[in-house]
Amino acid sequence: MKKKILVVSSANMDFVMRVGEIPTAGRSMIESRTYRYVPGGKGANSALAFSRLGADCVFCTRLGQDANGEVLKSLYDGAGIDTRYIVNDKDYPTGLAVIMVEDEGANRIIVYPGANEAVCRADVEAALDCNPDAVFMQFEIGERAILDAAAMAAERSIPVFVDAGPARADFPLAAMAGMTVLSPNESETEIFTGIKPDTEEHCIAAAQKLAAMGNAKYIVIKLGGRGAFVWDTVSARGELIPSYAAEVVDTTAAGDAFTAALTLEYLRSGNMFRAVRYGNAVGSITVSRAGASTSIPCASEVDAFLAERGIVL
Repeated sequence: MKKKILVVSSANMDFVMRVGEIPTAGRSMIESRTYRYVPGGKGANSALAFSRLGADCVFCTRLGQDANGEVLKSLYDGAGIDTRYIVNDKDYPTGLAVIMVEDEGANRIIVYPGANEAVCRADVEAALDCNPDAVFMQFEIGERAILDAAAMAAERSIPVFVDAGPARADFPLAAMAGMTVLSPNESETEIFTGIKPDTEEHCIAAAQKLAAMGNAKYIVIKLGGRGAFVWDTVSARGELIPSYAAEVVDTTAAGDAFTAALTLEYLRSGNMFRAVRYGNAVGSITVSRAGASTSIPCASEVDAFLAERGIVL
């Protein structure tokens, strides 16, 4: 039976610009590279990843009553995502993310939340009627909605998985006690803990601090091309799990797809270290393609990737 995941998070239209360099203040540039509009948003990227990887995905978010909202809603319906709990907000526009992608694949992102900020307790309460196997969240919606969703999931004994971005040093992680997974990337880890996870020793120290702050069962620190560091707070065991080699074209959505993949595989297998290896495979495929939602693989592509490389989870 498919695992049902309720994603309580953001939906954006991404304005993606390929750039050779970032202009300094006051400078104008003519850029010969391309730009395009691509469906994105951390929540939507993860929802699409869940659906493509074989989960039954339910999406709780808000869209504006505008052209971007119509395009996004149509995409989610076409991908088989349950959109019953998406609210069309009359007061706010659909979220917009401006993404500058440099030639080596690194990106810089500015997000205008729009309707994402209006996601509220009532939206989440209605969506929880779908009886999910897990609730998956990120921090691109309002703080109150995130905390309410975590509390309501805990009341129903539903495991909570949190992709902790974008990070804010004063975010009350302690109010979300009982998370199954808390997964920030390198920069987010440093924002939360003041520790740069550039060595295994620093990864352990940062993971222990994060565990104390949020009382999560597992801390999974995304380390980009280095892979991911997993910390099991129950056994006090940590392991750096290397990534798989890939040509980096665009890192947009890779973290969203990785965390969604590990969530689904953990629900299926109950083994977090296996789940992270699966997430690494999904991440490696995602960075090798351009775009956000367009870069996320389906389950058969991941299976082929693992088989071609002789990877045993």
